[in-house]
Amino acid sequence: MLGPPKRGRQPCPRLRRPLAARAAAAILLAACGTSPRIETVPARWDIRAPVPDARTEVSVTTDGSLIYLIGGFAPGAGGRPSAPRTMLVYDPGSDRWMAAGEIPQGVNHAGFVAVEGKLYIIGGFREASFSPTGAVRIYDPASREWRDGSPMPTPRGALAVAVLDGTIHAIGGNASRGSDLPPHEHGAARSDGSVGTHEVYDPATNSWTRLAPMPTPRNHLGAAVIAGRVHAVGGRVPGDMELSTHDVYDPASDSWTTGASLPTGRSGIAVVAHRDLLYVFGGETVRSLRRETFDQAERFDPASGRWQRLPPMPTARHGLGAASVGDGIYVLGGGPRPGMAFSGANERLGELP
Repeated sequence: MLGPPKRGRQPCPRLRRPLAARAAAAILLAACGTSPRIETVPARWDIRAPVPDARTEVSVTTDGSLIYLIGGFAPGAGGRPSAPRTMLVYDPGSDRWMAAGEIPQGVNHAGFVAVEGKLYIIGGFREASFSPTGAVRIYDPASREWRDGSPMPTPRGALAVAVLDGTIHAIGGNASRGSDLPPHEHGAARSDGSVGTHEVYDPATNSWTRLAPMPTPRNHLGAAVIAGRVHAVGGRVPGDMELSTHDVYDPASDSWTTGASLPTGRSGIAVVAHRDLLYVFGGETVRSLRRETFDQAERFDPASGRWQRLPPMPTARHGLGAASVGDGIYVLGGGPRPGMAFSGANERLGELP
């Protein structure tokens, strides 16, 4: 049986920019167990046209030209969150948004990817609930029609998805009765149903295959493919919303190894690949004496095995999405406060070295 999840770093006060002195920052970082030697690279944030509907826990993907945003929570009647079904499309070239019909069912905390011209919604929680679904919804932008794919074998929400060689890897998340699942196939599930389940969907055959489970079962993580490997970072388990865990999957051996820890442990993050580097944005933590969202932007270079820091996001938030288009990364939506808060933030990170 797999052992218990690795714990992230201990809580450390966030360093808001600008600081009075770099020397003081280095001392504070060292005291909190974070190396001050991590390089900070220059880049620029620009504010773009806001998302028309303020949302959190959204799902975002791109076909390389347009950016699609679906699902999540939005403000509802009587202070209760709603489950918006409108799919929003953003054109970075014109900096304009448009509506593109409705998704088949409201969903939050879902996976959302593009493969060979089609869009795929993978799992998530139904409507405005926290009930996991295994539904696979496939959208054809050319015909503007939806159809159902073969359901994910293990329904999950707050999972991570990544595309590798034309297949969709669905990793981790929260599953109903996760502790009843076989540990050798799903990892040692936590009390909240967090699993290490690793299932792969092949659009060509409309079928699923279960592969080696992620070593650290968790939810609210993120994943992306860099240099032919799946990198799964961050996330949460009961008692720790600031995991810095970084697991790396090698499809050649169907095995996982441990990568360099995420410098700022957090969950509810957006993760995206851009120019063969792994980018991680935002996140949140909720503890008895600490409730906050993160403005951190960090990236990992698999060639050097090192993390780098980027200028902080203009708007700290969690439950956000990110997409790489052209020479920039667009970071969309999310909650500016922990829990049920909403924003239409659309911020672009560019001028990247």
